[in-house]
Amino acid sequence: MNSKKRILVAPLDWGLGHATRCIPIINSLLQHNFKVIISANGRSFHLLKEEFPELEFVRIKEIDVKYPRFFPMSISIFFQIPKILFAIYSENKTLKKIVEKHKIDGIISDNRFGLFHKKVKSVFITHQLQIQSPYLKNFIQKINYFFINKFNMCWVIDDEKQNLAGELSKPKKLPNNYKYIGLHSRLEFSKKVKKYKLCFILTGPEPQRTSFEKIIMQSVKEMGEKIVIILGKTEEEKKITTKNNATIISSSNTSEINKYILESEIIISRSGYSTIMDLQKMQSKAIFVPTPGQTEQEYLAKHLKEQEVCFYQKQNEFDLNKAINESENYSGFGRYIAESKLTVCNDFFYV
Repeated sequence: MNSKKRILVAPLDWGLGHATRCIPIINSLLQHNFKVIISANGRSFHLLKEEFPELEFVRIKEIDVKYPRFFPMSISIFFQIPKILFAIYSENKTLKKIVEKHKIDGIISDNRFGLFHKKVKSVFITHQLQIQSPYLKNFIQKINYFFINKFNMCWVIDDEKQNLAGELSKPKKLPNNYKYIGLHSRLEFSKKVKKYKLCFILTGPEPQRTSFEKIIMQSVKEMGEKIVIILGKTEEEKKITTKNNATIISSSNTSEINKYILESEIIISRSGYSTIMDLQKMQSKAIFVPTPGQTEQEYLAKHLKEQEVCFYQKQNEFDLNKAINESENYSGFGRYIAESKLTVCNDFFYV
């Protein structure tokens, strides 16, 4: 090529999972001689800025969905639909200006519905084709596909045969433009001696992340074994403190979290899909505590429990000793190595 094609990568900032699973995609683009520009907000911005300090960043304001403290997320989303639709429109309007200003040749949007463009190849990344909801499930899927079909391609981040995400990524009806791109993790597996009994990874949207942190801090007060707690506060200056046998870390980069997971016997975290992909690659044992009201995480936790892979508890019923004892009855993740399809994905932008 005479000049590098410029690809905009834009993950949603609802927890850190969308940002972390974009890391191997960004690395693959860079290895294949693309110029990558990143659009990220909040904690996702801070995480990706630490991972890729040399790259250019632009801001596109995204959907400001409020997470409820006490009632189901699906009900909250329903009442925020007008705001969400307006935000998608605004997001798309801003994108057009950025495409022109920064000479963008391709767009990869991880669950940001407004980042499609009629004149620039646009890709939507998701594992959630069938959004879980106790109400209007088919109607919600139609809205989901309405926006997905505005993109040139929908990359489904799952292995079609293994189907880690269950019916989320493999519903009866698929969008017109889908392609399974396999399982992706920023982490690397190796054998390490276990130093910690537990590793807590506290990520996800507020206010529930802080609520979970308070529960964990109370639960570990009497623990005599070594544990590590990663708070996921990427916006704060990195700080490590020690209380009794607990090592508490404000945030961790990829190499650090890689190390802590491998050195821990059991991981306790949210059941976000990116976390699940990471833990499978690392062959970890896990206990999941889904974000309350987040139907996707609740489904994945139940799905993995039914497969006897991981135990889970609801946040308001969290009992650390019971969770540890129950987890003995579950296999943990086996490492599944699927053929990477990222090279094929990169080829999409060459044409």
